[in-house]
Amino acid sequence: MSLNRLLAIGLFMVMAGQAVAETTLRVGSWLPPTHPQNTVVWPTWSKWVEEATEGRVKVVVEYGLGHPKTMFELVEDGVVDAAFSFHGYVPGRFKLTQAVEQPLLGASAEAASVAHWRIHQKYFAQANEHDGLELIGLFTHGPGQIHTAKPVASLSELDGKKIRLGGGIQAELGHRMGVTSVGAPAPKVYEMMQQGVIDGVFIPMIDQKSLRLKEVAKHVIALPGGMYLGSFAIFMNPDFLADLDAKDRDAILSVSGEKLSAMAGRAWDAGDVEGLKAAQEAGVNVIQVKEGDALSHEFITLTQGMDDTYLKSVESRGVDAKRALMELRQIAASYNK
Repeated sequence: MSLNRLLAIGLFMVMAGQAVAETTLRVGSWLPPTHPQNTVVWPTWSKWVEEATEGRVKVVVEYGLGHPKTMFELVEDGVVDAAFSFHGYVPGRFKLTQAVEQPLLGASAEAASVAHWRIHQKYFAQANEHDGLELIGLFTHGPGQIHTAKPVASLSELDGKKIRLGGGIQAELGHRMGVTSVGAPAPKVYEMMQQGVIDGVFIPMIDQKSLRLKEVAKHVIALPGGMYLGSFAIFMNPDFLADLDAKDRDAILSVSGEKLSAMAGRAWDAGDVEGLKAAQEAGVNVIQVKEGDALSHEFITLTQGMDDTYLKSVESRGVDAKRALMELRQIAASYNK
């Protein structure tokens, strides 16, 4: 056999060995490719994973897989290996996670996300709300605000208005305001606003830019600290992890958990800054409510008793939710980067 042929065979075997050794981790994403979740969070984590596994695991993001609520099932069924979703899209299954969504936390998404992860690990994991999934991160978006097509001077003026609500604690807030709730995934909000199907939406400032709401929601009431935070999970298929070499499995988990949660929250915080800037440049009327203003007082009055409502809703979970809620707020308030 010629030397050239031997070299060719050797090169083929090396390449084949590399191909066998390399594993593709498929991530499902339901937000637009331009959203910070897809331009910052997934690329950053992908880099961490590839570095931690010395290139043996490559991350690929896939789009167009359907409603975000189906992400949990798609990962459970192995259609994709990992994904993220909003807990509020699956009412009934996720209740404890609403602890971080409660009004008046007054913390950044990064601080809230770290507190969210720590409290889940300490108190909530035992309730097994993420059964069938390997939870690798928890985060929140920034403070949810009121975005409307027409100006609103007080919260009472929202009574009877058609407002898109994403679930979770938004449902309770909407009920207290007397709005007509309209359910839909976030990526549908622009179209619904444009067509006049809804009068407004409760959503963070990030989406003035990422979902182009600056074009259709020309009025924003930005309450101090926002109305609520939105709870998200990042999760993987347990069988996918189990099939990996233990070294690679441990490597992926080492760059997940609190580290991933903090990074995701930080990215969404930065997205809020960009969203506010884009809104102002587009001429959106952003009312920055200050503490002590009439709107602020109205909101505080509106939210009275919500802690008790939450605690009652999770009584069957068998965890010390009252202590967890108190500790979550302490962690978020004292968090330093």
